[in-house]
Amino acid sequence: MPELDIKKKYEIKELELNALLEITQAINSNLPEESLYKIYNFTLRSNLNIKKLALFVLDDEWSCKVNFGTKHQFTKAKLLTPFKTVQDITHLKEFEACEFTEFDIVIPVTHKTTTLALVFVGGLNNDARYENEDGIRFIQALSNIIIVAIENKKLVRKQLEQESFRKELEIASDVQQFLFPETLPNTEFLKVEASYLPHDMVGGDYYDYIPINKNQFLICVADVSGKGIPAALMMSNFQASLRTLLRQTPNLTDIIEALNYQVLENTKGEKFITFFAAIYDIRLKTMVYVNAGHNPPILWNRKTGVRLLEDGSTVLGAMHPLPFLNEGFVTDLDEFLLFCYTDGLTETLNEDGKEFGTELLMDYFHQDHSFTKELRTIHHDIIVALDEFKGRNGYHDDITILSCRVG
Repeated sequence: MPELDIKKKYEIKELELNALLEITQAINSNLPEESLYKIYNFTLRSNLNIKKLALFVLDDEWSCKVNFGTKHQFTKAKLLTPFKTVQDITHLKEFEACEFTEFDIVIPVTHKTTTLALVFVGGLNNDARYENEDGIRFIQALSNIIIVAIENKKLVRKQLEQESFRKELEIASDVQQFLFPETLPNTEFLKVEASYLPHDMVGGDYYDYIPINKNQFLICVADVSGKGIPAALMMSNFQASLRTLLRQTPNLTDIIEALNYQVLENTKGEKFITFFAAIYDIRLKTMVYVNAGHNPPILWNRKTGVRLLEDGSTVLGAMHPLPFLNEGFVTDLDEFLLFCYTDGLTETLNEDGKEFGTELLMDYFHQDHSFTKELRTIHHDIIVALDEFKGRNGYHDDITILSCRVG
C-alpha cells in the first residue's frame, strides 16, 4: 500500500477518534439536547466533510433535527412512510423518486429492537473515504452515540417528572385525608360509619360529620367532577368553605347558595360538585336536608319505612342562582338509619355493561333484618355484593359510603 494512502487512512482515523472524544466529552458535560445536535452537525459537516445530511429522530412523531447541504429544507418536511420501516443501511435508489433521493443512503440508528433515528447521507460519491463500509459504519456509530445519549436524557427527565408527580400525588392524598373527620361518633344513641374506596391514589369524594351545638349535627357527602390533584384541591377548598359557613349560620339553604356561588366562581362552570347535606336536631327530632344533584340517600325509620331523600336542587357550580332550590324536611324522627353514597357505587358495571343501580340497594334495605345490623356489617354486605356483581370488571370511580344511625 503506498505511503500516501496509509497516511491518509491514519488522518481519517484520527479525525474519527477526535470526533468520538469530542462527542463523549459533550455528553459527559451533560449538555442540553440542542447543543448535542449542534456538535453532531459541526462534526460531520466540518471535521468529517459530509456533504449532505438529514437526521430524523422519533419522539412522539418523526422530526428532522439536523439538516445541511440539501436543496430541500428537510427540517420542515415529514418523513415519508416507506422510510419508517428501514431496518438496515439502504441505498436511496431503491425508493421511488422524491426529495429524499438527493441522498445516497439512509442509515438506521437502533437500540435493541427499536429504531430511534434515521440518518440520510448524500454526496458520498464525491469522497472516497465514505465509499467503504468502515466510513458508513462510523457515521452510524457516531449517530448511535448521540441518539442514545439523548434518549437517556429523555428517560431521566421522564423519571424525574414521574417522581415529581408521585410526590404531588402523595401530598394531594395527604390533603384529602385531612378532609375526612379523624373520629366518628360511636355511642349508644349516635353511630356514624364511613367507607372510602379511592379508584386512584387521589379521588374527588368527600364526606363529613360536623357537630353544630349540643342538639344539632350536620352529616354530608359530596363528589366533584374529575379526579386527581385538581379534584382533591377543589374539595379541600369546598370543605373549608362549608365549615366556615356553618359557623356563621345554621340555615342550610343559605349555606348551599353560598357554596354554589363559590364553586362557580372558582371553576368558571368547568367543574361541578354533587352534594347532600342534612342537619338533624336531637331535641326537636327533625331533619332538614338539601340534595344538590347527588345520588339520593336512603332514610329508614320504623314509622314510615324506607324513602329516598331527593328534595333540593341541581349540582353546585353549574349556574347561579340555583333553580328551584328547596329544603327537604322530616319530622317526628327519633329512631332512624341514613345511608349516603357516591355514584361510584351505583354506576359500577358488571361484565354485561349493566349498572349496579339504586334498586339493588333498596332491595337490601327493604329487608327488615338489615336495620338491626351494625353499620360496619351493612357496609361490608354492600361492598361484597358490589364485588360479586362486577365480576371481572374493575372499579372505574371512587366509592364512598357514609351511614348514620340514631336511637
